[in-house]
Amino acid sequence: MTNNEKMSGQSKLILFILILGNFLCLISETVMNVALPKIISEFHVPTSSAQWLTTGYMLIIGVSVPVSAFLIQRFTLRQLFITAMSLYVVGSVMAFMTPLFSILLMGRMIQALGTGLVLPLVMSTMLTLVPVHKRGTVMGVFQVAILFAPAIGPVLSGIAIQYYSWRIIFLGLLIAAVLILLFAVFKLKNVLETSRPKIHIPSVVLSTLGFGGVVYGFSVAGEGSGWGNPFVWITLAIGIIALAIFVRKQTKMTSPMISMTPFTSSIFSRGILLMFLVMMIQFSMMLILPLYFQTAASLSPLQTGFLMLPGGITLALTAMIGGRLFDKIGFKPLLVVGLILLIIMLSLFTRISSDTTTTEATILYAFFTIGVGLSVGPAMTLALNQVPKELHAHGSAISNTINQVSGAIGPALYTSIMIMTSQRFIEGAEGGNQSLLEVQGMTEGVHTVYYTALGFAALAFVLALTLKQKDQQLQKG
Repeated sequence: MTNNEKMSGQSKLILFILILGNFLCLISETVMNVALPKIISEFHVPTSSAQWLTTGYMLIIGVSVPVSAFLIQRFTLRQLFITAMSLYVVGSVMAFMTPLFSILLMGRMIQALGTGLVLPLVMSTMLTLVPVHKRGTVMGVFQVAILFAPAIGPVLSGIAIQYYSWRIIFLGLLIAAVLILLFAVFKLKNVLETSRPKIHIPSVVLSTLGFGGVVYGFSVAGEGSGWGNPFVWITLAIGIIALAIFVRKQTKMTSPMISMTPFTSSIFSRGILLMFLVMMIQFSMMLILPLYFQTAASLSPLQTGFLMLPGGITLALTAMIGGRLFDKIGFKPLLVVGLILLIIMLSLFTRISSDTTTTEATILYAFFTIGVGLSVGPAMTLALNQVPKELHAHGSAISNTINQVSGAIGPALYTSIMIMTSQRFIEGAEGGNQSLLEVQGMTEGVHTVYYTALGFAALAFVLALTLKQKDQQLQKG
C-alpha cells in the first residue's frame, strides 16, 4: 500500500456499520451496573445471582472471542455480522419482555454471544480495509467505541432507572440493534476472504476452560469473600493450566484456532502488554470511583454517572485526536505523554477523601482519561501493525481477548485490594462511629488501589521506553 492510497466510500460505510454495532454491544457491558438493585428488588433474587447479569455477560464474551478467528476465516462478513446482531436482538427482546429472572439472564447471555462475534470482526475488517498510513486515525474512532461506550452505559441506565424502569434500557438497546441490523442487511458488503479451516474441538474445549476459568475466577474474586474463597483459586488454576495447554497446542498445529505467530514479534508483544496494563487500570477506575462516591458522598447512581460523563467525552475526543496524531507524528510521543499524565493523575487520586468534591473528582478523572486515550490507541495500533494480512483474524482475536480479560482481571484485582484494606482498617480501629469507620476504611482501601495502579502505570512507562520510533515501520500486506 502506498501513502496515496485512499479508502473508498464503500469501505467507510462498512466500517461505520461495524463500529456502530461494536459501540452498541460494548454499552451492554456496563449498562446493568446501576440497574442491579432494582432487578434484585423486582425479582427477589440474591445479589450473587443478579451479579451474573454482568459477570455472565463478560464470561460469555471471554469464551466466544477466541473462537472468532476460526469463524472469521470460515464465514463471510455479512453472515457473521447479521447473525451477531440477530442474536443481540433476540436477547434484547427476551430481556425486555421477561416475567422471570432466569429468562432475563438467558437474554443477557444471548446478547453476549452476539457481542463476542462483533468485537473481533470490526478489528479484522479494519486491518483489511484501512491503508496502513490511515490506521491510527481509524483506530482512534474505533477506540471511541472501546473506551467511551462502557463509560456511557451507566449514565444511560441511570437516567432510565431514575425516570422510567430498567426495562426501558433493553427497549432502547433493542431499537438500536434492529436499526443497525436493517442497515447491515441492505448496505453491508463482503470484503473478507473466506476459507475452509477445520474446527479443532480440543482447542475449543481448552479455550473455553482457559479463558472462561480466568475471567470467571477473577470476576468472583471481586465479590463476596474474594480471594479467601477456595473456588476462586481452583477456577483460576484450571483456567491457567488449560490456557497453557491451549497455547502449546496452537504453536504445534498447522492450522491453529488462534495463531501464536504474532507474539514472535517483540513489538506486538510489548504493545499488547501495554494495552493490557492501561485497560486494566481504566476498567478499574470506571468501577472504583463511582463506588467510592456513592458510599462516601452518598451520590445517587445517576449523579455518579454524570460524574463520569465528562471523562467519557474527553476520552472519546482524545482517542480521535490521538489517532490522527499517530499518523502524523508516530506513536512514541503520544505514548510517553499519555503515560506520564496517567502517573500524575493516579498520584493525585491517592489523596482522594470524602472531602473531595464531585467537581474535583470529575476534573481529575477527565485528565486521567486523556492519559488513557493517548496511551491505549497508539499501543494497540502499533501492535496490530506488526500483524501480516493472513493473520489479521488472529491478531484481532488476540487483541479483543486481552481487552476482555483486562476488563475482568482489573476490577476484580483492585476491588479485592480495596475490600481487604478496608476490612483491615476497620478491624484495627478502636471503636467509634461505624458509618464513619466504613468511610475511612474505604478511603484507605481506595488509596491502596491507586498506589497499586500507580505501580502498574510506572511499569507501563518503563515498557514504553523500550520501544523505538523506528518500530512503527508498518507491516505491508
